[in-house]
Amino acid sequence: MLKSIESSQNSHRLESIDIVRGLIMIIMALDHVRDFFSYTAYRPDDVTQTSVLLFFTRWITHLCAPTFIFLSGISIYLYSKKEGDLKKTSVYLFTRGLWLIAVEILIISFILTQGYQLTLLEVIWTIGCSMILLAALIWLPRWLQIGLALAMIAGHNALPMLEKVSPDNMVLAFLHNSPFFIGEPPILVAYTIVPWVGVMLLGYVIGPWFFSPAETRNKLLLSSGGLALVLFFVLRFLNLYGDPSPWSIQERGGIFTLLSFLKVSKSPPSLLFLSVTLGVACILLTQAERIPARAKQVLITYGRVPLFYFIAHLALISVTSFLWTYFAFGKGVNLSFTPAKDWPAEYHPGLLRAYFVWLLLMAALYYPCRWYGHYKTKTKRWWVSYL
Repeated sequence: MLKSIESSQNSHRLESIDIVRGLIMIIMALDHVRDFFSYTAYRPDDVTQTSVLLFFTRWITHLCAPTFIFLSGISIYLYSKKEGDLKKTSVYLFTRGLWLIAVEILIISFILTQGYQLTLLEVIWTIGCSMILLAALIWLPRWLQIGLALAMIAGHNALPMLEKVSPDNMVLAFLHNSPFFIGEPPILVAYTIVPWVGVMLLGYVIGPWFFSPAETRNKLLLSSGGLALVLFFVLRFLNLYGDPSPWSIQERGGIFTLLSFLKVSKSPPSLLFLSVTLGVACILLTQAERIPARAKQVLITYGRVPLFYFIAHLALISVTSFLWTYFAFGKGVNLSFTPAKDWPAEYHPGLLRAYFVWLLLMAALYYPCRWYGHYKTKTKRWWVSYL
């Protein structure tokens, strides 16, 4: 009887993780659709040019990478306890990390650039690198893991950015820098490793909370999330530390001053970026189990097949955007990777178009994700754990 209760509790805990993961994956797709169907010549968070709707369409997607990597850390802890073998967990993390790096370079770069003219090192790459490092970090004492995670998240903004990346400082650039190009043919390092590995490690060290009663766990998550949000508002108001781009009074009016206040740096993710996004993520985890059953099931369907969903949704966006531009403008154009001067004269960004395509995409992916989710639960083939 006790064993069945524990099994039910574990399933319940994992459900909340899958619900939140599914939600942020749906939000993530909106950003990718916008990149291919409503790309702008200016950054959507440029408060001197953006609209309020475009700004928040981009801003809400900031939740995605930090939450996904944070939840990955939690899931890794749960996996390690399920296996009961730290060595096996370490080996799995190392091999899965290598696999994700290969997926980023060989599959995702091809899908996003519609060819191999450019190699991208983005979120899947940094997740892979973080897993490889976590394969070693899980052997450290928990107090040291907590210290390292917080140091990487809170302290990295004190590190200077490299103005020019060269062979002499390449390792430092990969660890912590703004996006940069290297090599020929070019490689775009859009995501560096620190502090993302700190985010995954933070998820790992709070993993024990998910073996506590729901009331205790939610209290810890709610207080942590609230503290993170208070930290964000206080540090952002002071304008002294935590983000390389201070906010300022905007000539366009008070609403754009507010947008300036909310604008935070993602590459690399600043302390304020991670404070607000992880703060929201913690609160979402406390509320996930309270949503209606139908909505819960939809989110779980996406949340349980993250890599399958990630590759499938990018492939579908890339193919359909190529077909749309081909039939609309007479040639296929990858708006995200084509200079604005070379865009078709008839092209104009359209957020309504992006939202419409996003909804169609979610509908198209639901049944394939549900099928693969069912397949994962029934098969014991080793490779399934890597997709």
